[in-house]
This record gives sequence, C-alpha cells and structure tokens, in this order.
Amino acid sequence: MATARAQALLRKPGQPVHPTFLEVFFDLVFVFALTRMTQRLVEELTSERRILVTEAGQTLILLLATYMVWLVTTLITNLYDPTRPEIQLVTAAAMLGALLMAVAVPEAFEERSLFFALSYVSIHLVQGLFFVPALRGHPAQRRAVRVFVWFSISAVPWVVGALDGDVARAVLWTLAIALDYTGVALRQPTPMLGRQPASEMTIDPEHLSERFRLFFTIALGELILALGSTYSQSAFTAASTVAFVASFATTALLWRIYVHRAGELLPAAIATAREPARLAAVSVPAHVLMLAGIIAVSAGIELVIAQPLGRIDPALVVFMLGGPVLYLGGRAIFEYIVFSRVSPSRWYGIATLVVISPGLRFAPPLVSAIAPAAVLTGVAITDTIRGRGSPDEPPSPPG
Repeated sequence: MATARAQALLRKPGQPVHPTFLEVFFDLVFVFALTRMTQRLVEELTSERRILVTEAGQTLILLLATYMVWLVTTLITNLYDPTRPEIQLVTAAAMLGALLMAVAVPEAFEERSLFFALSYVSIHLVQGLFFVPALRGHPAQRRAVRVFVWFSISAVPWVVGALDGDVARAVLWTLAIALDYTGVALRQPTPMLGRQPASEMTIDPEHLSERFRLFFTIALGELILALGSTYSQSAFTAASTVAFVASFATTALLWRIYVHRAGELLPAAIATAREPARLAAVSVPAHVLMLAGIIAVSAGIELVIAQPLGRIDPALVVFMLGGPVLYLGGRAIFEYIVFSRVSPSRWYGIATLVVISPGLRFAPPLVSAIAPAAVLTGVAITDTIRGRGSPDEPPSPPG
C-alpha cells in the first residue's frame, strides 16, 4: 500500500512536458526576489559606506540561495506529478518561503538575517519531512533521504551564521551555500546510502529545459521592469532617452545571445547526453553566472538612466561592463554543454569589455550604457554570420 501511494506521486510517462500553471505562478515570486536584489545593489552603490566587493559577494550568496530554492522545487515538479494535490501543496509552501526570503533580502545580512536563514532552511526541511515518509517502500525514498540529510547539515551554518557577527555570518553562509551546491553536484553522497546512481536519476529534459528558459525570461523581465520604472521617473531628457534605448538594446541582445541555437537545443542536448542528469546539473552554474550578470546590468541601468551625464562612479562601470562579462562567461559554459565547443565571439566580447572598461572611468555614465550594447551587438552579428548558409548544427554534449 505504501509503495502504491509513493508510485502515485511520481510523474507518469506521457504527462505534458510544458510547465503547469502552478509552476508559472510559482515563478512570479522570483520576479520580486530578483527585483529586491537589484534594489539592494543600487542602494549600496549610492551609499557612502559601501564596500563594493563585500556587497556584491553578499548579493551573490542571496542569489545562490534563491536559485537553489527554485532549482530544488523545479526538480520536484520534474520528478513528481505536478497535478497531485500533495505536490501542489509542497510547491505552494516553497513559494511562500521564497517570498519571505525575498522580503528579507535588503537586510538579509543585517537585522533580518535570522528571518532569511529560517525561511530558506524551512523550505528544504519541510520538503524533506514530506517526501521521506511519503515515499516509504519505494526506491525514490533513498533520493529524498539523501537530499534531506544534506540540507539538514547545511542548515547548521545557515542558522548559526544568522546569529553571529557580520564576518562570521559571511563565512558561515558561504560554507552553507557551498555545501548545498556541492551536494547537488556530487549527487548527495550519504553514509550507508552512497550517492544517487546516475542510472536512477531520470529527468524529463523537455520540462527541465522549459523551466530553465522560463527563469531566464523572468530575469530579463526584472531587467525590463527596472528599465521602464527608472525611465518613467526620469526627466525624459535626450541623454536619459539614449541611455534607455541603449539599455533596452542590451536587454534584447542578452535574450538573442541566449536563445540562438544553444537555448533552442538544450532539451535535445540533455536528452541525447550519456548522463542527462549530469548535463542538467552542469547547466546550473552556467545559468547562475548569466543571472548574476543580468542583475548587475539591471542595477547599473537604474543609475545610468537616472543620471546619464552625472559624475561617473567606478562601481557603475564594474556593473555595466562586468555584468555582460559574467553573462558571456555563463553563456560560454552553456554553449559548451550543448555543442562541446565555444564560439570565439564569446571570448572576443569578454576581452573587449575588459579592455575598454578602464577608459570608461573618464566618460559620463551614458557611455557605460552604450558600450555593452555595442559589444553585444558585435557578438550577436557574429553568431548570425557564423550560422548563415550552413546547416543547423545538431547538439553534441560532451562526454
């Protein structure tokens, strides 16, 4: 009887691969979460007491934690039947926890640290407390136990860090998020259970790829939100309008570079890989880098449009050009995952952005908005020329 109940929770062959309405609804929380991270960076950029490396590092930890919640919940709806009331309830609970995390983001390293940590930890522990007994008697229970054990271990530095001082908190939270991602990468090796066998990690590549693309679209949506909101509050001068148009071009180019071939062929690449679950796992750092780049650009755009001809801040150059550098680096990994090679245009784009960045410290902020749009245009044009007149390249994932 227990095995039958567990079997009923699993995703059935032939079920629709497209995300359900609940999954799309779940994703809406992350528009707010990413917006809060952008606002956090903007506030720190305009603060007299900021330390750029520290604030960027803290925001990265918050982004990694937020993305882990999205990733684990996405895997739940990939492995289990999302039409089951139990799975819908688990998803809704994760949605509430993610919303609470997002609320705490601006002060997550200050007075709301415990609130953020408990929200994050509770999501994973509640999921484990549901799946471990619910899957009793089924082989899938072993996977649930492994996941629960790893998140239980990382819960300790999350909570202890929230109760400690600033430096200790940063160290402990870095350790905690490193444990979480290491567990995913190593397939949660656990005493007496070992690690999850690759042969047992059956995923739906079409569904998972759709979820990756949806989250990427959400990140671009947050960028559009920042772009439109900031411009609507500007004086509508010629300079702010040029900055707005250049920033929109950057947004459109980020989408184009992502989707061109590799983004379209990710489902086929995962499906044809020798170990589909391993390839899907490698896709995670690629998307994290691209998301970090988008958030950096979003924060920079808000400041450029607000004061396109004002005093240049070196931190603004770091965000406006460093964001696309992170993005192209993540996109290079993503391309390698799909084709086992990387287009030279990725490296040329990164090199160009790095070389021109020192000179932009002596130009008005408006130039920092135009420069990445110009470089990304060159990357997109190179991609188009490379693919013109030749047959579509099939996916060829490594190993």
